[in-house]
Amino acid sequence: MRVNTNYQKTVGMTTISNDQFEELHFASLEILESVGVKVFEEEALALLKEAGAEVDGNLVRIPSWLVNESLSSAPCRVAVSNRSGERTMFLEKGRSYYGTGSDTPFTVDIDSGEIRAAKKQDVVNAARVCDSLNNIDFVMSLAIAGDVPTNDSYVQQFEAMVLNTKKPIIYTAGNRKDLVDIIKIAEVVAGGSDKLRKNPFLVLYDEPSSPLQHSEEAVEKLIYMAEKRLPVIYIPAVMMGATGPVTAAGSITVANCEILSGLVIHQLKAKGAPFVYGGGIPPLDMKTSICSYGAPEEHLNCAILVQMAQYYGLPVFTTAGCSDSQVFDQQAGMEAGFNILSSSLAGGNLIHDLGYIGAGKTSSIEMLLLCNEIVGMAKKFVKGVEINTETLALDIIEKVGPGGNFLSEKHTYNNFKEHLWFPELLNRQGYENWKNRDNMSFGQRANEKIKEILSSYKAEELSEEVTEKVKDISLNRDH
Repeated sequence: MRVNTNYQKTVGMTTISNDQFEELHFASLEILESVGVKVFEEEALALLKEAGAEVDGNLVRIPSWLVNESLSSAPCRVAVSNRSGERTMFLEKGRSYYGTGSDTPFTVDIDSGEIRAAKKQDVVNAARVCDSLNNIDFVMSLAIAGDVPTNDSYVQQFEAMVLNTKKPIIYTAGNRKDLVDIIKIAEVVAGGSDKLRKNPFLVLYDEPSSPLQHSEEAVEKLIYMAEKRLPVIYIPAVMMGATGPVTAAGSITVANCEILSGLVIHQLKAKGAPFVYGGGIPPLDMKTSICSYGAPEEHLNCAILVQMAQYYGLPVFTTAGCSDSQVFDQQAGMEAGFNILSSSLAGGNLIHDLGYIGAGKTSSIEMLLLCNEIVGMAKKFVKGVEINTETLALDIIEKVGPGGNFLSEKHTYNNFKEHLWFPELLNRQGYENWKNRDNMSFGQRANEKIKEILSSYKAEELSEEVTEKVKDISLNRDH
């Protein structure tokens, strides 16, 4: 036995030092105290004023002690269940989970290959495919239900997801009314409000308005989730050079101020209610004026936000599996591979946007299947190498000796499934075998797999009674 030794099993990365995190934190406290944020919701303004913040109309300056109090009351971990109430995601340091993005207005048609406006059936299809994929842990809509009334689209997207996947759902809502109806559906599925609160299978995605503003709609949703004590992700999408400074440190500070001020409102409403930190900080491409999802700056900033969340002891939501490419091509694969690995190394809890192309405007289920494979590779990579008597295999090396081979050894048979990663769709055939077997590109193979899933795979169904109640709430809303 070796003593006083340090072993590292998993692989990770560090972006900046603890001292630099403190600099970002103190800079954020200075902005919140001296510049402040604008809040456009009356209950939040009243909560902030009563707690000791300086409120001047809609402008709120928040003292540092109030931020620190809110950080201390927010839970350091959040457990999220699947639709059956089984706890499947533990949002705490060291655990990563992967899922799709939401709300793309366009999608790649799986039959024609053309880009078209997204429909409710695309949300259904994405949910069913996600339910079948081993490396997809949670589901977002991956499309907008563009063929239903606009006022109902968010609720019908949730209905499409909850009826077609058992996995946890991260959802969006246009306003408080949408949110109330979505929670009604979730309570029906869970068997009541208490059961849903105890084992939530859904998490709200909510956003402030950069720079340094909290809209009425966003805060109403934030407060409602606090009141219900259900988990909420409250994250900005600061754009470097547009809604934030062009420098990473400046934009990270703006984003951090928005998250922390949102956290203060949330915790003032209900101390200890579950809150998830995070966000994306993409650059505005100065040549094309697009918000770049594939840029290295975006994913470096995401990695820093992940470590900021760890510095604060909060669960964290981040971005990967996305590309600026307008089609599912080599660029899409390159960017998705890079950013999934970087997010995995950073250790984000909820890693979303798998399946995005077109700078977040278009979804591709073929891209999602590629991301599913990349996640498998990334999980294997960050798992690292275990070094012990069994894995060193000194006795087997001695037995085989120089010039031998290990293929026929029992040690190989006993260990290969655990220590080697096997893809499902990536090609590992030699040229002749590949040509004679299917002669397909990855995109063709993925498309074939999608059609196979949609024709034969069935997610676990809810009871007929629950399904009818869900549809009734979704389709017969009061406006």
